[in-house]
Parts: sequence; structure tokens; C-alpha cells
Amino acid sequence: MISKQLTEVYQLLFDALGPQHWWPGETQFEIITGAILTQNTSWGNVEKAIANIKFAECLAPEKLHDLDLSQLAELIRPAGYYNIKAKRLKNFLSWLFDNYEGQLAGLEGVNTGQLRAGLLGVKGIGPETADSILLYAFDRPVFVVDAYTARIAVRHGLIEPGADYEQLQELFQSNLPQDTRLFNEYHALLVRLGKEFCRPKAKCPLCPIEKLPHSLETEYS
Repeated sequence: MISKQLTEVYQLLFDALGPQHWWPGETQFEIITGAILTQNTSWGNVEKAIANIKFAECLAPEKLHDLDLSQLAELIRPAGYYNIKAKRLKNFLSWLFDNYEGQLAGLEGVNTGQLRAGLLGVKGIGPETADSILLYAFDRPVFVVDAYTARIAVRHGLIEPGADYEQLQELFQSNLPQDTRLFNEYHALLVRLGKEFCRPKAKCPLCPIEKLPHSLETEYS
């Protein structure tokens, strides 16, 4: 039943909104950098920060690893919380160099569970960021969950209010084919739905899934 509901939601969203072309980035490292920088800010601000890094010719693990922390913070200033995010990037790079000689290729052979655990062990990288890296940079079939996902799932009766990240992730991973492209597109579509329609103050008219059973009285907490 849940599998059918999730598939119907996806199909309605895809038919109405089309492919979202996520995640923007020319290289694995650019995608990883973007995933860390996008915490608590808009993608437009992240693009400005990445453009600064590119202009400085530093968008490579070894170059950012060697860059002074204050210099890195200045480059990523547009992304907001730049001192904190500079440390998070440095933490990731230290982990990469300490464990994989700074080579992203060294992560390719690591199984998904082990790689996820390693990423979560990096200070400043939480489940959403780790899973974004796994899905978008390494093409692992891991479903990314965020506040939009939670709000939509609860309002449409797909899960009980108060479900945690792992429970929400399990909802999708257990009831959909383990398909990286599907997970990629589905997450992107949910984000767009959450931004444009299923907002805290919902805009149900014209919503692509408005016809499906839902309730605004039940909220995610």
C-alpha cells in the first residue's frame, strides 16, 4: 500500500514538474563541497561561494587542504556561517587525507554502510549532508531526507508525526526500488514541492498532489 502511494506521488510530481537535474556540479569534489556549504543557506549563495573557490583555482582536495582556514573562510563568505563551514570543509578534508591519502577514488571501493559511517564521523557532517554526498557524488542508492520530505510525508499520512531521520529514510528505501536515479529525482522533486506548495503555510491549490488524501492539521514535529 505504502509502495503504491509513494510511486503515485512520484509519478504525479514528475509528470507535473519534470526532471530537476540535480545535483549541480562538474566534479565529485564540487558536489561534496556544495553539499557541505548548502547547510542553512540557499543554493544561490553556495554557487557564489563555489565560484570564488574556482576563481582562486582551489577547487580540488589538495588545494583546499593546504589553504589557510581564514583564507578558505573568506572564499566561502557568501554561503553564510563561513567560519563554521570552513572548519567543516577542513574536517572533511582531514578525514579524506588521514584515511584515503586525499583521493576521492579511494572511497569508490568502500561499501555504502562503511562510507556513511565514516562521513558521519566527520564533525559537522550530519545524516542529510552525508547522504547527499553518497547519493549525488558517489551514486549510492541512499534516499536523502530533509524537512520538506518530513512535512510532505506527514501531511499525506505516509508516516506518523515525530518520525526521526532514519525512520523517514527507511520509509522510502524499503518501499521503492533501490535505484539511484529514482532516489535522486524523487528527493529533488520533494524539495521543489516543499518550497513551492507544501510550505509551512500550505498552498494546496494547483499542487501536483493536491488530489491525494492529506491533512494540514497533522504536522511534523
